[in-house]
Amino acid sequence: MALHEGNVRKERTTGWKQRTALYRDVITILSRSHADRNVYPSAGVLFVHVLEREYFKGEFPLYPKSGDATNDPITFNTNLLGYPDRPDWLRYIQRTLNSDGVLYGSPTAQHVGKATVIEITAYNRRTFETARNNLVINIMATEEFPLPYQAEFYVKNMNVEEMLASEVLGDFLGAVKNVWQPDRLNAINMTSALDRGGRVPLPINNLKEGVYVMVGADVPFSSCLREVENPHNQLRCSQEMEPVISCDKKFRAQFHIDWCKISLVDINKVVPVYVARPEPGPGVLPEFGEYNPPSESLKSRDYFTDFIVTLAVPSAVALALLLMLGYTMCCRREGVKKRNMQTSPIQLVHHSSIQKSTKEMRSMSKNREISWPLSTLPVFNPVSGEVVPPIHPDNYETTSMPLMQTQTNLQNQITIPQQPSGDSYVMSTFRRLEVNGIPEERKVAEALNL
Repeated sequence: MALHEGNVRKERTTGWKQRTALYRDVITILSRSHADRNVYPSAGVLFVHVLEREYFKGEFPLYPKSGDATNDPITFNTNLLGYPDRPDWLRYIQRTLNSDGVLYGSPTAQHVGKATVIEITAYNRRTFETARNNLVINIMATEEFPLPYQAEFYVKNMNVEEMLASEVLGDFLGAVKNVWQPDRLNAINMTSALDRGGRVPLPINNLKEGVYVMVGADVPFSSCLREVENPHNQLRCSQEMEPVISCDKKFRAQFHIDWCKISLVDINKVVPVYVARPEPGPGVLPEFGEYNPPSESLKSRDYFTDFIVTLAVPSAVALALLLMLGYTMCCRREGVKKRNMQTSPIQLVHHSSIQKSTKEMRSMSKNREISWPLSTLPVFNPVSGEVVPPIHPDNYETTSMPLMQTQTNLQNQITIPQQPSGDSYVMSTFRRLEVNGIPEERKVAEALNL
């Protein structure tokens, strides 16, 4: 019996392994939660937290298909626990899918003592699996906050994720310390130039978007930093020229500073501006006596007067104007007889003579002597001996005669048929002679007798 139970368990274990191997090719979306991580940043000091991809790679199961799991693209989503976005002082950046994410920002004194829980969700873009982790930010107070002297530099040849690297930020603070010589120096805040309204750089190598870095110290600004306020340098900045700064060479080896955009602030001299706000009241409306609603029995209203004023009066005015217009256009129309009676006889005679002259000129233009085209002249049939009438009648409108004719028309030409000896016929052209406008018929008769 015990042996049988052992065999059954063995079969069940073997079957479970086979099913596991069978379902191993099925891609599932998993969500894993990890232990919370606590960090303790100080108020007024730049906070930087790197979301390392290596930390989350071990939490994702191995992908069943072939491939290098170490190069899986991983992205992060960060938000305040229970809310869709992060706090206003915290920013996040991840440049590519194969780079680490960075949370950075500068908490202020109003956030001291308030635990901020950031929910971090890692997405594996290859297997579509997720892993979650909570980052608890406990903001601590510091005696050095706020540092009274603050300077903001604009670094042109750096991106924000490059500047957030610890070794790069340390080199920058070291260069500032050599120029400023303070006892205490801290990085207060860092902002990308794109967040300040800057433009995205062109896709050219070594062309960066730029980053603003604010540092604070406990001693006044050095003479080198004060050179920016020199009137000569201010004039050069207004002309978009680079100012002359003696300590620029200490930055130039690694950082390109735009000295025209440097900001020097002494918070001891800044006058705070308080906006006067009205004190909130108890939230209870004042007493205005007893409320008396309107009576349920309302009186009926007569709308006849409104109808008269709204429709009847404008309609009556429009009808009167229509009648006046119709009487003016129809009943007081001047006829031809009345016009002739009121016109002087001399004007009528002049008008009549102009009309007669116009008609006479039109009739003369139809009967003028012009060179007729061949299609309008009689055609002589050399076989039958008969003359075929022209295509167009005699009353053909000569003003619409075509300008391009089938034969070159010489002045006063006519085509005369001629019958020589033999069976062939030849068409000859003779000049038409005129004497005082009358054609000389004798020449035509002589040509026909030839």
